[in-house]
Amino acid sequence: MHINLFRSSLFALALIAPITSSPAGDSDLAATATNQLAIDLHRQLVTGDENLCLSPYSIQSALAMTFAGADGETRTEMARVLYFPTDGDAIHASFATLQRSLEEMTKQTPKIAEQSKKNGGPSDPITLAIANRLFAQSGYNFRDSFRAFVKEHYGAPFDPVDFRQDAAGATKHINQWVAGRTRDRIRDLIPAGALNGMTRLVLANAIYLKAPWADQFSDAATKPRPFHVRGGAPVDVPMMRKEDQNFGYAKRDGFTAVSIPYSGSELHFVVLLPDEVNGLRTLESKLSANMLAECAKLEEHDVDLSLPKFKFEPPTIALTDKLQALGMKNAFDQPRGSANFDKIAPRRPNDYLYLSQVFHKTFIAVDEKGTEAAAATAAVMMATSAMMKRSPPIEVKVDRSFVYAIQHVPSGACLFLASVE
Repeated sequence: MHINLFRSSLFALALIAPITSSPAGDSDLAATATNQLAIDLHRQLVTGDENLCLSPYSIQSALAMTFAGADGETRTEMARVLYFPTDGDAIHASFATLQRSLEEMTKQTPKIAEQSKKNGGPSDPITLAIANRLFAQSGYNFRDSFRAFVKEHYGAPFDPVDFRQDAAGATKHINQWVAGRTRDRIRDLIPAGALNGMTRLVLANAIYLKAPWADQFSDAATKPRPFHVRGGAPVDVPMMRKEDQNFGYAKRDGFTAVSIPYSGSELHFVVLLPDEVNGLRTLESKLSANMLAECAKLEEHDVDLSLPKFKFEPPTIALTDKLQALGMKNAFDQPRGSANFDKIAPRRPNDYLYLSQVFHKTFIAVDEKGTEAAAATAAVMMATSAMMKRSPPIEVKVDRSFVYAIQHVPSGACLFLASVE
């Protein structure tokens, strides 16, 4: 049986102007902050009715670029909500290290794929593409120091556009960039009319992942089997199966964790399956950054696994209200006049930047060969006039609502976190 999973994510931030050299780092700060914000946003967004998919890595990357330009109480609030240290550049060095680690992993997988092919296994390497870009109003007084900083730490160039004269054209340009960076999996990240003549800056992150399983599922083993939708009556869905296979496994209070490695084993797909058919809400209430970190270190066991195939393309999510609810208010100029992004552009009484919108969108497909996924995030700123073996194998049937993550094993950072209803 084969599983193919593709995942894509995009995150965009827009800053509005209202009237108004780094130390070497490791990836721990970035990974921990990413997972902690993932839990907070998951709790804010889960509804109990629909599937939810987030790329916390994409979201944090875009917000980290924004944080680099924050000062004063705006910086303090953002640090608290995003789990960043307030002083120094350690968090930015950590994100740079994490991105380099992910890129290095991608470079190594062609060798692994070539060896696998010789042994009759999967022959495709992991494809992981991460891109950051700042779409900036032509002629606006952005600080050279900020431009250099985001280029150095995030590889994010400034792309001049004209929001004043052609906001619709700028929106189209940004959405086309996102689509291109995510192999056309993320389209129309920024909704029509979301940007206007007062928009000054959009900070965007896009991530695309296509990862083959280390040991693919057999197509012939995929059969219609029951899945309890939303904890209710079963409905037949295509269910993949892998028997007597070494997977990461742990039994915890109220749920089971299973991890399925991708080629090279530095990325894996983690399933958190509640014991009860209607136990998803209880499981989600227990989610924590520590729980996610532990999933990167599950011991191997012999497992008979049944896992559904699926593909989700949810609509764009607006994160503004959720981030404000978590306590990030000044960045959105609440109360009026409080936003301080002086490190991005000089702050004047009648001309200053503030966050107006944060948009996020994802795509994921899981099948016998692996996973394809994509995500994007955009932050919009505007201007205003003011190893163990068990015998027999452990049987795990993912036949009810569950939580899953795509996780970078060395750091523990979750590139994606989602719930399947």
